[in-house]
Amino acid sequence: MKRTGLPGVSVAVVYEDEVVHLKGYGVREVGKAGEVDADTVFQLASVSKPVASTVVAGTVGVEGWQKPVNPELPEFGLKDPWVTSHVTVADLFSHRSGLPDHAGDLLEDLGYDQEYILSHLRYEPLAPFRASYAYTNFGVTAAAEAVAQGKGVPWAKLAGDTLYKPAGMNDTSSTFRDFASNPDRAFGHVKEADGTWKARYVRDPDAQSPAGGVSSSARDMATWLRLQLANGSLDGRRIIDEDALDLTHHPESVAAPAHAPAGRTGFYGLGWNVSYDDEGRLRLSHTGAFALGAHTNVTMLPGEQLGIVVLTNGAPVGVADTVALDFFDTAQDGRPSRDWLPLVDAIYQQQADAGRSPTNYAKPPGDAASAKANSAYTGTYTSDYYGELTVAGGGDGGLVLRLGPEPQSYRLTHYDGDTFGFPTRGENAVGLTGVTFSPDGKTVRVEYLDQEGLGTFTRGGR
Repeated sequence: MKRTGLPGVSVAVVYEDEVVHLKGYGVREVGKAGEVDADTVFQLASVSKPVASTVVAGTVGVEGWQKPVNPELPEFGLKDPWVTSHVTVADLFSHRSGLPDHAGDLLEDLGYDQEYILSHLRYEPLAPFRASYAYTNFGVTAAAEAVAQGKGVPWAKLAGDTLYKPAGMNDTSSTFRDFASNPDRAFGHVKEADGTWKARYVRDPDAQSPAGGVSSSARDMATWLRLQLANGSLDGRRIIDEDALDLTHHPESVAAPAHAPAGRTGFYGLGWNVSYDDEGRLRLSHTGAFALGAHTNVTMLPGEQLGIVVLTNGAPVGVADTVALDFFDTAQDGRPSRDWLPLVDAIYQQQADAGRSPTNYAKPPGDAASAKANSAYTGTYTSDYYGELTVAGGGDGGLVLRLGPEPQSYRLTHYDGDTFGFPTRGENAVGLTGVTFSPDGKTVRVEYLDQEGLGTFTRGGR
């Protein structure tokens, strides 16, 4: 925390069914009173996935993982009708449906709700079914929602009735409303250009609740760790079926192929990263990250009955993962094997930079061609996937682009000829992106929305 300035952290360690460490550090919000303690509630981000897989295991048992999703969730579909009819809960929880990486996330950023997103994944291109791996929040969400609909209840109620209430996880919820109304909550922070941290954004992840919408405290997560390490039991009570929970810990997909003869393959199970250490011991882990202000980690060695959870209230700078890596290095070898913080932070920086445009739209070329009159660009354009896009004149004589169901407005800045730029916003923001109108004015392409070839809008209709 001293090295990064991160505002708040809460940590729980479980060993042989005992909570041996449970403590908060720092503050809930920079500049305000309120220290982090063991009961401070944090957004878990993608650590929600192994929590969700626990709920599913407790709901469907062993056989239910192999049930197709579509009969329970008819609005959900994929580009290939055969895949739509065959994709199972296990396929989606292990990211092997063929959907592209983070499919649907940009729709969430634009403000679309869960129903719209799940019903529009059918436009995404597909990689080979069950033969490829790509991490998808809304794939997991579709699977979990299908399980909930099969039981006739909302996902948040199913999670509460199956896991949170029976385990006594009273500060854990799958709705943003519960998190936002908790007075002992950690506010999300982002790092400013001057190195300080600020609670600038509010992240409402309800649209992808099973995949990223859980909030919890270190105390409650310690209870969940105990349940995981005790094969579904807690204080002598059976909460989750042992065989169904064990299934979530098995490798299902090759997530990270070895790239060298001595390299180690990384796997993904049902909501868990699955790996094996130098002694061949099973190691389960998951990281959660919101660019708008959260970073979390859970790591377990089930054979050693040892686990740690690290919750933080800042955008990822490597801290949550580093604490877990340092801890397990020390537990196994007596000391950290290396300085993990710069290595982990570099990975997050690399991921953040990956989506950025190679073009600097803030600096037009010296020989930039002039734009046409505004009337050549203004109008309504549509996309089967992204919906409606409008371009209108702004009060300053420029152009304003509007996107999303409750349109988000972006001022366009001229770059070159029929190309303009604007700064992106939201969880998946990539800095400045380009907007290029076709010479005939019939289409417009938004660069950062076009990762899978879906970012071109047509004037006047689909």
